[in-house]
Amino acid sequence: MFLKSRVFKFSLLAVVAAVSAAAFSGCAAIGTPPEGERLARINASPQWGGETFNDVIPRKDPDLLPILVDWILDDNPNSSPEQDLAVMDRTASDFAVKPANGLRVTWLGHSTLLVEIDGYRVLIDPVWGERSSPFTWAGPKRFHRPPLALEDLPKLDAVVISHDHYDHLDHPTILKLAKSGVKFIMPLGVGSHFEHWGVAKGQIIELDWWDSLDVKGLKLVSTPARHFSGRAITQSDKDKTLWSGWAFIGPDHRAYYSGDTAMFDGFSEIGERYGPFDVTMIETGAYNKRWMDVHLGPEQAVQAHRMVGGKTLIPVHWGTFELAMHSWTAPIERTIAAGEKCGVKVASPRIGESVRPGTDQQFVRWWPTLPFLSAKEDRIASSGFEDRAGACATG
Repeated sequence: MFLKSRVFKFSLLAVVAAVSAAAFSGCAAIGTPPEGERLARINASPQWGGETFNDVIPRKDPDLLPILVDWILDDNPNSSPEQDLAVMDRTASDFAVKPANGLRVTWLGHSTLLVEIDGYRVLIDPVWGERSSPFTWAGPKRFHRPPLALEDLPKLDAVVISHDHYDHLDHPTILKLAKSGVKFIMPLGVGSHFEHWGVAKGQIIELDWWDSLDVKGLKLVSTPARHFSGRAITQSDKDKTLWSGWAFIGPDHRAYYSGDTAMFDGFSEIGERYGPFDVTMIETGAYNKRWMDVHLGPEQAVQAHRMVGGKTLIPVHWGTFELAMHSWTAPIERTIAAGEKCGVKVASPRIGESVRPGTDQQFVRWWPTLPFLSAKEDRIASSGFEDRAGACATG
C-alpha cells in the first residue's frame, strides 16, 4: 500500500505539472495581479515593500523540495476520512428567524462561516466548489458536500474575504454570489481577481490593515495577519495582494475571524483596540513544522484567542480539505485539549451546525477517534515564539 501510494503521488505530480503548465495561461480561476489605479493605491500602503506586500513579521518561507519529499514519503492513512463526512443539512427556513440573543455563527466547513450579529448577516470566505484548486480535475477535494445550498443563503449584508488562496476564494462561488449584487469586502489588491471575473466595480471594496467600513451600522475592520497570498501555480503573483483577519463590531456583540495566520504579537493589539470578543473563529488546521510561519496550529490558536480577548472559540480551517499531513481530526482534538488546559471554551459544531455564543449550548463528538500526534510529539511554534508555544499567556 505504501509503495503504491508513493507511485501514485509521483504520477500525480507529473501529470499535474504537465497539464497545469499547458492550461495555466487560459485558466480564468487563477485571476490576475493588481495593476493601474489599484496598484497605485497599493503603492501608498505602509504594508507595500515596492514589489510585494511585507508580512507583519518576516517569514521563514519553506523550501518546496523538502515539502514534496515529505508528502511523497508520508503514509498517514488518516490525513483524510475513509468516506465522505456526514453534515448537518440546512435550508433557508433555518435562517428565516434571526437569533434571539443577537449572535449566531454557522460553520459551513473549512473557513466558510455565516455570521449573524445584531441583525446583520456576513458570509466569510465562501467556498462551495468541489476542490481547493483552479482546476476541476485536480487539487484537494472536499471531504463532504456543502451543508447549505448557495441558493438557500439568507439575504446577506456583506461577503468578506480574508485572502486569495483557493481554499478561501473560490471562483465559481464568487460568480454565483455576485449575481445577487452583494458587496464583497476584501484586503488590498484582491479586487483584481474579482474584476477579472466580471464582478461589478461597485460591488468590490478593498481595505488595508486597520481600515474600517460601516455596513449599514455594522463596523468591519481589516486586521493584520501573518500569512502570504497568491494564486498562480508559478508563484509569480506571490504576495501581490494583501491578507487579513477581520473584526465585526455590532451594537451589542463583537466577533473576530483570524483568516490564515501564524503567531504574532499583534493579536494583543487587536484585542486592545476592538475586544473583548463574544466569539472568535480561528484557524487551527493545515499546520506543519516546515511552514510554521503561515499557520497557527491548535495550541497557538488557543493562545491567539486569549490574546484578542475571546470568550467562545470556534476552530476553523479543518475538516474539509487535505492541506497538510497531520491526521484530519488532529486540529479539533488538540484544540479541545489546549482549551481545557487554558480554560478556554471551545465549540465543536458539526459541519453545518450553528453556534450560539453566550449560551449553555452543548456539542456532540461527531468525529471518529483516530491516532494523531499530540502537541508534545509535534510541537508547532511560529518563528520568534518558540519559547511561548503552548503557553496560556494572554499577551
